[in-house]
Amino acid sequence: MPYPMGAQMKFEKNILCIGAGYVGGPTMTMIANKCPNYKVTVVDINKDRIDAWNGPNCPIYEPGLDEVVAKTRGKNLFFSTETDRGIREADIIFVSVNTPTKTFGEGAGKAADLQYWEKTARQILANSESDKIIIEKSTLPVRTAEAMERILNANTKGIHFEVLSNPEFLAEGSAMQDLEKPDRVLIGSRETPEGIKARKEVVAIYAHWVPAKNILESNVWSAELSKLTANAFLAQRISSINSISALCEKTEADVDEVAYAIGTDSRIGSRFLKASVGFGGSCFQKDILNLVYICHGYGLHEVAEYWESVVKLNQWQQKRFIKNMLGNMFNTVAGKRIALFGFAFKANTGDTRESPALAITRGLLEEHAEVIITDPKALPHAREDLRDIKSGVSFEPDPYKAAAGAHAIAVMTEWKEYQSLDYERILASMPQPAFIFDGRNILDHRKLFKLGFNVFAIGKAPLKHF
Repeated sequence: MPYPMGAQMKFEKNILCIGAGYVGGPTMTMIANKCPNYKVTVVDINKDRIDAWNGPNCPIYEPGLDEVVAKTRGKNLFFSTETDRGIREADIIFVSVNTPTKTFGEGAGKAADLQYWEKTARQILANSESDKIIIEKSTLPVRTAEAMERILNANTKGIHFEVLSNPEFLAEGSAMQDLEKPDRVLIGSRETPEGIKARKEVVAIYAHWVPAKNILESNVWSAELSKLTANAFLAQRISSINSISALCEKTEADVDEVAYAIGTDSRIGSRFLKASVGFGGSCFQKDILNLVYICHGYGLHEVAEYWESVVKLNQWQQKRFIKNMLGNMFNTVAGKRIALFGFAFKANTGDTRESPALAITRGLLEEHAEVIITDPKALPHAREDLRDIKSGVSFEPDPYKAAAGAHAIAVMTEWKEYQSLDYERILASMPQPAFIFDGRNILDHRKLFKLGFNVFAIGKAPLKHF
């Protein structure tokens, strides 16, 4: 596509973001919105994705995103596939490319796959004609900036690059709110005069709207490690409360009451203590496994095993959910229709990466169940995730149609609309006995029980009529 209109307008700085995904797109949209004096260009090799950013509907669903894109696009926000030109013209480059877990070779299953990141570094070098600030926006292993520096500064052009780390701390579903009013913005650089100068330039971007007390500065290694550690700590809390949810079910304690009681302790706090079928998303598991790999690499095997247990507990929770369904549906779901309410890994996003619903779907299909999936935003991704499945799974945007004829409903995503459905109508459309397995604990369980459902929630005593 041609380079975006407005490229000849005078701006104080040219900012480029390489990568138009869940991080790059919203982050650059907010920067453009808050910094009208800067030109912000987002590039990606995926033409369909760029066409979508330039169209009426953004390629990702995030509350408030479409409105801000429409407000800034074509003024100081541009989406393009012309990466080489964008690099040449940029003063500051954010790198937000995919860094998945390796599936091959050394470190397979744990280490970050940095091939796309290195290709991007070499592309930046090949097309640069002036000094630039390069900012790691992707989640990367600690000391990756050092490798990028070596690639970029081993040049004969007389060009100097400063590599900084500015990790994202967004929560999908509230990304625009998190970007507008962040808890903190962390910017790490080398503690050299050149590094500190570059860091201040990045601080100046966020200072357009973020209070100074919320902008944290550190060395580059601390910034890189802080991102991995933050996600590890959050996932740890989820796995911790989920481990207690199993004990609650055995002892008839209520996990919500336990979570509330410990959450009132100011030393602990209440966030991320919601028991569920398990955590998902692109970050938690990937970042923890990356942390595990790094710890093993430094000989910290006990530390690695500790953090790996967080992931193992999450996987166990998902298997336990399926086992609970089997045990309460007379030890078989073969030939039974199971409606999954939700497929996104959390509400207010269409993202299905590492969603617990994917593991639950495959587990139920192994038991020869017929699975019907409904979700208000994630069905296109669900179809793609399950493209290898030839039979036994179907997709239905209407939850009432999905539940009709189902032996059981399993709530996988905490969409608010699932709380306001007419469950009396749903019950009448299901064969009896009818089951609800609430994997997010969002429904009114006693009301559903009184209607006639057999209700099984995470970390609570079952409510059943037999």
